[in-house]
Amino acid sequence: MPPAAPATVRPATPDDAAGCAFVHHRSWVEAYSGLLPTGYWESDTLERRIATWQRWLQGDLTALVAESGGQVVGVAFGSAGRKIGSFEPVRDRELWLLYVLAAHHGTGTGQALLDAAIPPESPAQLWVLEENPRARRFYERNGFLPDGARVVDERLNLAEVRHVR
Repeated sequence: MPPAAPATVRPATPDDAAGCAFVHHRSWVEAYSGLLPTGYWESDTLERRIATWQRWLQGDLTALVAESGGQVVGVAFGSAGRKIGSFEPVRDRELWLLYVLAAHHGTGTGQALLDAAIPPESPAQLWVLEENPRARRFYERNGFLPDGARVVDERLNLAEVRHVR
């Protein structure tokens, strides 16, 4: 397979909703299929994600997309730190979401999205699935370290841990 074309990061527009939803949904399938019950995908459909992204991008969400060959291949957004479970935010900024299609892993696309969403060395926090070692290593290489905060999403029965820089 030829290497993926370099990606360009830019602000998302409402016209990107379907591309963002595809990356978000496909990334979940690629990363979490072995962790979620197969019935989960009956309700978490691409169509549902498209509707969510249409709502988000028509609102005041400022998302970023990575585009390669005219296609959205990654998406990210950061905003104010939020309370998760009983844990108050420990940083003013939070990376809320960062997904890159598996075919673009290792190309620098994730790094470009992270740097655009949360500038390097800026204090920030994020929550990452405890059982996602690839993502955790990526964030740790970028100075985000677990601070001991852990919550279990009871709907999914999956634990997330907070990383802080």
